[in-house]
Amino acid sequence: MPKARRSAGILMYRRGAAGLEVLLVHPGGPFWKNRDLGAWTIPKGEHDDSEEALDAARREFAEETGFTASGDFVPLAPVRQKAGKLVRAWALEGDCDADAVRSNAFSMEWPPRSGRMAEFPEVDRAAWFPTEEARRRILPAQVPLIDELESRLS
Repeated sequence: MPKARRSAGILMYRRGAAGLEVLLVHPGGPFWKNRDLGAWTIPKGEHDDSEEALDAARREFAEETGFTASGDFVPLAPVRQKAGKLVRAWALEGDCDADAVRSNAFSMEWPPRSGRMAEFPEVDRAAWFPTEEARRRILPAQVPLIDELESRLS
């Protein structure tokens, strides 16, 4: 039986005058271009047995945002996404300029069956959202990460 795909990521948060906010990223590429609500995610990516999950989360955060994540990482309960992927995440208090996010890129055939390869950013934008708004924006399977963060901080 094939092993379920695994991802690791970081739920960065900050506390400001408006209350608790979380950093979410919007996937790049043509399939996500016109999707907004329920399409955002924490910065995360896949890893295998050769890499510790927290190391993968830190690497993916850097690849998808251009920022280094450091500090006290608080493990959150894993969540399973719709397609079966298991996501392990860590909460991290921090701050960064969401408008300055710079992501690595990936290549794919576009348009489909055209024989032409096109390059797209893995993440096309990032933003800080109050937790109530973040719940509307994030992939539904990742909402429990925000719930747990709020529970731990209250």
